[in-house]
Formats: sequence, structure tokens, C-alpha cells
Amino acid sequence: MIRRIGTAVTAAFVLWAFAFGAGVAQANVAMSPPATPQLATSGTDGSIEVVRQITQCGDTMYAVGLFTAVKNPNSNTAIPRNNAFAFRATSPYTVSTTWNPNVNGQVDTVACAPDGDVYLGGSFTTVGGTAVRNLAKVNGTTGANNAAFTLHPAGRIAHAELVIDQGNVQHLLLGGYAAPYLRSVNPTTGVNQNGYLPVTGDFISGTYQFAGASAQTPRIYNMTVSGVPYQRGNTAPNTAVLMTGIFTNVAGQHHEQIFRLNLTAGKATVSPWSPAELYQHCFARQPFYAQDAAFSTDMTRVYVVTTGYRLNSEFSLPANQRPQTRTGPCDAAIAYPASPEVEFTGHTWINYTGCDSLYSVAADASTVFIGGHQRYINNGNACDTLGGGGRGQTGLGEIDRTSGLAQTGPDRGRGLGAADLLRTTAGLWIASDNQANTDTCGRTATGAVQHARMGICFLPGA
Repeated sequence: MIRRIGTAVTAAFVLWAFAFGAGVAQANVAMSPPATPQLATSGTDGSIEVVRQITQCGDTMYAVGLFTAVKNPNSNTAIPRNNAFAFRATSPYTVSTTWNPNVNGQVDTVACAPDGDVYLGGSFTTVGGTAVRNLAKVNGTTGANNAAFTLHPAGRIAHAELVIDQGNVQHLLLGGYAAPYLRSVNPTTGVNQNGYLPVTGDFISGTYQFAGASAQTPRIYNMTVSGVPYQRGNTAPNTAVLMTGIFTNVAGQHHEQIFRLNLTAGKATVSPWSPAELYQHCFARQPFYAQDAAFSTDMTRVYVVTTGYRLNSEFSLPANQRPQTRTGPCDAAIAYPASPEVEFTGHTWINYTGCDSLYSVAADASTVFIGGHQRYINNGNACDTLGGGGRGQTGLGEIDRTSGLAQTGPDRGRGLGAADLLRTTAGLWIASDNQANTDTCGRTATGAVQHARMGICFLPGA
């Protein structure tokens, strides 16, 4: 997963047309993306800006990350926006002129509130000049801070998710970098719902300590809810949330990289579902490697995408003796059975990039979408090069949910990698960065690489 840019990107684009031969299934998104807002700066000066997460609340899309300005579709005019902006969810996808929370630090997560507000989480101290700390509830139209929401955690909030449990009670789940690492709070006030999730420091604990591993602390990094993410007016309960992060013990159970939280009525329960394959150690510099996970639409599978480069055990061998054939869970998209809810070995299928990282995953009824800075997919017979059976597919990949093999579909520029994928009924939204001037996504009608999609790309449902 060591980052490489340059000639390999060009080579992968050349391979694109060759790879999409006859008889390969087509992903359910269009090849050509319409013009949408994008980051205003190119990154050619060495600075890197990123859209970390994107979500839809009604007819508005909210995008957050680390940036200073954005552009409207087909425009060169920079619109100042510090780390959060909003735009229309349908064409024309124009930037909101009223919503501007003006956050003074990185925003990692955004979620819809039941009353029309929006939650922002990350690492910041002010919103619109108002003192807050790492979490804010802001007006969905103006971005002004809602002072009635009183929770301001000490540590960075990496992910927020509004869920409805099986008893039809709403909870705002917050995952982050400071104990208790995961909490459930009242969506209106921010007061801890202590009866639903414990707030003790030992609820989530343990780190991935092995020879050469870098120092870490526990954290919850990403969440994906079952079914449809919360929308205002939605009353359908969710059954579970997948959590990825750094931990080895959750509620007294052994879990590494990922666990499933069942949204039972009255009190959430930690499922014994646990893929033992993820207990293996990848590269010591990347001991947390299961970056994201998603349920299949029918809830029969869980898809996980990973970084990690190689198994850590391979580094005990001389460089020229390290195996090219990939094994283990590193730098791959993996499908696991969602039931029975037990600890288990093996997987349903695995698709390797060949030693490039994946960061995000989403799924529809036929396709598993994966995002990262990969050069290849179907590439289990090589590391850092194209092997037998592999094909060039940079930045974005589409995998058949049944076979685990690549489908025909659009690619994108690599950059640092696609940080977030959101599959809505309208199509696939992709959040990424501007590293090395990355601004490509999909293809034009003539098959040429489509530019001017820096930070955000939308691929309509086919």
C-alpha cells in the first residue's frame, strides 16, 4: 500500500479500454459523470485538500473535509468555504449560497438531524466564530451553531450516524479518538443515552500491538448502518451498524478491525459476528487496515475494504523472496457472510489490488463499489505490478457481488484515494482529494478521461 504516483497511473488508463472486453458484466452506474461542484484548488503547490465525507439530507448534499474553497459546476470562480459546504442534490448541482458554517478545523463527518439541522464532527474549536469542540449541530439552511446541543467531546469525532433502533427510538452514534470511543447521545440535546451504550472506558479497548507496529490508541473510525441511512421523516428502524477502527476487545468480546453493533430495543448489543481472518497482522506501519465496511442490500453479506500492503510476516524475508501471490486480508476487497453471528474463518470471496490501498466501499443489488488509490483490481498474483488475471482500474472499482470479480465500470484519478462512497437511489457519489492535481473521474461520451471532478464526482444510476 506504499503510495506511488506517476507512470503507473498513465499505464492503468491505457489498460482501461483493453480490460473492458465483451462478456464482462456492467456496473449499474453511468460511465460519464455530470458536472458537479469541485474543490477550487489544484494541489500543484504541494498542499492537499480533501472531501472526507458526503451525505444527503433531503434535497441537499453536504460535503465536509479539509479545504478552503469550492467551485460551482463549469465555473472557475472560487467560493470560500472552510471545511464544509452544501449543494443541490439534483441538477443543477449548485453550491448553496446560504449554508456556510465556516469551521476552523478538519471536519470528518456529517449527518442529518431529525429537526432539519446537520451534525458536524471532526477536530475543530469554532463554528461560525462560536466556540465549540469537535462536534456541532448546525442549522441546515444557514450553518449557524445550535447552542441547545451541548455535547463537545474532548477528542476528535471521526464518524456520526443518526440511527433508529428496533424500538423506534432515535440515537446519534458518535465514534472517535477519545474514551469511551463510541457513545449514543440524544439527537436534540447531545446528552448521553447511558442506558443504550455504556460510556465506560473499557467498553472498547485494546490496540494492535505486534513486532514493529506503530503506537496507537483505540478509536472508532468509520460506521455503516444497515438499510437506508437516516433521512428526515424516515421511521424505518435499522437493525445494525458496522464499526471499523482500532480495538481488540468490545464489550468483553474479541474483535479486531471490525465489529457489528445490533440496534436492539432498549440497549444496543455487540454481536459475536467476527471474521477471524482480520486478526492477521498486515504491514507494521499500518496495523489498522480495515478502513470501511458495508452490508449488502439483502443483509446476507458484509463487504470490507483494506489497506495494509502485505502480511507483516512477509517482511522477515529478503525483498526478492517475498511472495507475489497475495494471501491474507491486506490491500483487498473482501466479502464475508453476515450470518450466523459467530466468530468464523474464511471468506466468501476476496479481490486483491496487488498492494495498493482501499479506503471506501458501497454496494447496490448487483455491484460492490470500492474506492482507494489502487492501480489494479483482480490482481492477486502480483504486488506493485500487474499480474496474471489482473487489470488496470485506477481509483475506483466495481465488483460483481456474487463472483467477486471485476465488472465493467468507470475509474477515476488516484490521488491519495477515494475517502468516501455514497450509493443513493440516484447514483454513486465519490468524495476524494486533489493530491497531485487529481481531477479525473469517469469518461466523456467519446471515452476520453473526464476532468474537472476534483474532490467530488457523481455517477448517475445506469
